[in-house]
Amino acid sequence: MKTLFKYLSIIILLLQSVSSFAQAKKDAEDPPPPLTRILFIFDCSQSMYARWQSDTKINIAQNLLSNMLDSLKDVKNLELAFRVYGHQKNFPPQDCDDTKLEVPFGKNNSKKIENKLKGLIPRGTTPIAFSLEKAADDFPICKDNCRNIVILITDGLEECGGDPCAVSQMLQKKGIILKPFIIGIGKNFKDAFDCVGTYFDASSELEFNKALNVVISQALNSTSAQVNLLDELGKPTETNVAMTFYDNFSGMIKYNFIHTMNNRGTPDTLVIDPLVKYDLVVHTIPPVKKDSIVLIPGKHSVIALDAPQGYIKLKSMGNNANVKNLQCIVREKGKSQTLNVQFFNQTEKYITGNYDLEVLCLPRLYINDVDVKQSTTTTVEIPQPGIAVVNKLVEGYGSLYVVEDNKMKWIYNLSEKETMESLILQPGRYIVVFRGRMSTKSISSIDKEFKIESGTTTTVNLYRN
Repeated sequence: MKTLFKYLSIIILLLQSVSSFAQAKKDAEDPPPPLTRILFIFDCSQSMYARWQSDTKINIAQNLLSNMLDSLKDVKNLELAFRVYGHQKNFPPQDCDDTKLEVPFGKNNSKKIENKLKGLIPRGTTPIAFSLEKAADDFPICKDNCRNIVILITDGLEECGGDPCAVSQMLQKKGIILKPFIIGIGKNFKDAFDCVGTYFDASSELEFNKALNVVISQALNSTSAQVNLLDELGKPTETNVAMTFYDNFSGMIKYNFIHTMNNRGTPDTLVIDPLVKYDLVVHTIPPVKKDSIVLIPGKHSVIALDAPQGYIKLKSMGNNANVKNLQCIVREKGKSQTLNVQFFNQTEKYITGNYDLEVLCLPRLYINDVDVKQSTTTTVEIPQPGIAVVNKLVEGYGSLYVVEDNKMKWIYNLSEKETMESLILQPGRYIVVFRGRMSTKSISSIDKEFKIESGTTTTVNLYRN
């Protein structure tokens, strides 16, 4: 029987090891890439019939976009959709509601968009703002991680009194879309569309084709970056701290990472979306920040921040049993904001500089101008406390005071219900004042002075012998 139990134990340990290995392997795998969803908004207003270069604008746009779509049919993690405006109603009269999602988002639907594109006939006006507004509903709810991109292809400006800039910024603020791309055909509309998104001027067929390629490349290709957390020597040695990338425009959280050094001892490479301007917060104590970070698509970027750090270690002299739950408020020197509440017998990392400490003992201890230096540990040690056992025969009202420079300073109100309390106190001179609940005369008050020494217990009896 013992042998059977022995073998069963071995089998259970092996199974646990296999399970732990499988979980570790799963945790080590890179997360799946986000789903990229591109919505083409295509101008099919009457002006697209105009002659341009070798053909009409509509024919050139149809051919070049079809070629581009054909090249996307085998791209993984990509979904496309196709919205058209100005193709349903003749102008005049002007119909500013003339916009329609002709091909909804789906996988492998390049051919559907190409077929729809071939049959388009320019007829109407140019409701760009309304089309962008309607595009918000074109993107289905994203279950995991999605990049929603709009590519607007137009040969003209807004003709229906709408404000494309305001609509685009609203959609970006809500996190519905990333900053749109705009390709302007035949004329430079940069001044009008810079506030809408990233503008590309297609002043010729060649430039149109080049703009399409650049836009698709930026929309699909990953961009790498590394965050260098610099020590006081300007070297990227600091690491193992959380950092958050925020969308500079919408304020939304985009990425959370724990900063890591790779196996070559350099900051690890991050793959992040180049279509967003970022604000970076590194969650050191206190945090360090860098705003308005712009990445160049397709290029490796180095993001450097000064983050030199050292340590504060809190300890108590003698036996530590009485300070296991003792805490200390840490503030930057001369400031009132709490940076951290640190436990004693704990070491914590801080940005180099000077700090003011407030030890939450009785009485409070204030230790100012604690200097934290690069990669060194500053130890802050307080005296070992003692214990005061306060005995009351009856319930009542009382307070505890520390005596400093012959002045009484309040530090604690006694419990009105308890008849015995044990208080952990720093070494020093104390006075307690007490009156029983049932007493109706102030002269019945009792005051007792006592002294606390490190590591000792003092009994304080609040009654007359």
